[in-house]
Amino acid sequence: MAKMSKIILTDTTLRDGNHTVSHQFSPDDVAKVALGLQGAGIDLIEIGHGDGLTGSSINYGFSKYDDFSTIKAAAEVLTTSKLTVLLLPGIGTVKALEQAHKYGAKAVRVATHVTEADVSAQHIKAAKEMGLFTVGFLMMSHMTDVDRLVEEALKMESYGADVVYVTDSAGAMVPSQVAEKVAALKNNLKVPIGHHAHNNLGCAIANNLAAIDAGATYVDSSLMGLGAGAGNTSTETLIAVLNKMKHDHRGDLYKAMDVSKDILVPILESKGLHLSTNHDSMMLGYAGVYSSFLLHSRRASERFDVDVRDILLELGKRKVVGGQEDWIIDIAHGLSTR
Repeated sequence: MAKMSKIILTDTTLRDGNHTVSHQFSPDDVAKVALGLQGAGIDLIEIGHGDGLTGSSINYGFSKYDDFSTIKAAAEVLTTSKLTVLLLPGIGTVKALEQAHKYGAKAVRVATHVTEADVSAQHIKAAKEMGLFTVGFLMMSHMTDVDRLVEEALKMESYGADVVYVTDSAGAMVPSQVAEKVAALKNNLKVPIGHHAHNNLGCAIANNLAAIDAGATYVDSSLMGLGAGAGNTSTETLIAVLNKMKHDHRGDLYKAMDVSKDILVPILESKGLHLSTNHDSMMLGYAGVYSSFLLHSRRASERFDVDVRDILLELGKRKVVGGQEDWIIDIAHGLSTR
């Protein structure tokens, strides 16, 4: 069996997820979340207005803070993850990209409608001249056939893009369609291929997995799945699934969950949004443990001051079934003495 390629993770909480908070993430919010994501092993962290550099406008919604203040805040804490921005030609400009680079951006994703890659030439070439890691982002990829998609992707590659994405902006594709389009790019381009999923049809995770199976090595997600429409792939869930499928990546499941619960949720609540994580259910599936064990595991976690996630994972390793709840105390006690 061929060795699987390493998967590169891009988190878009602080850009696509900015739609969820009406583009109101502050520099302090951005710094806290970005630092947490870096600790969770995320390779690229995207920052800025939901519609990209200088997207703050009457058409796309005004940001409370300008892009450059949030980019600067992220740059002050990021050392290993690439600080990434989005640029839509016609909204963002080369001048804005130069300023973003000045304040600390290390990568840019240049996004066009799937049939209009030619408008990205100037911006991709300029980005490469600045030394930025540059991604070609073909939006609304469901709106054209495979042959035209390949034609447009080849343009972005010829301009100098380091990666080209099949971007499901409307969450309109199902796994077979994603697989077909990613495979076509994989077979015709020399650069790596990426996929950005939205969850409008509930297919985000499945579509990312289909993309990986078809040869994509770059995939996107956001904490709690925050994003436009029904949101993106959940970072926490994606990491859990990649772990179960033995894919090589840098993501840390526990740390991603903790950033979501301990940092992002309080920020959202401070803005009047009361969204909740579904980490308990995810962990039960990840560990393969029956749901009735959760309450007992929580109680044992508090009693022995150990992480409930470690209890659930150990229960899964022991392949417990209903009626074996007494093992929980033994496991919690054992973890507490390590």
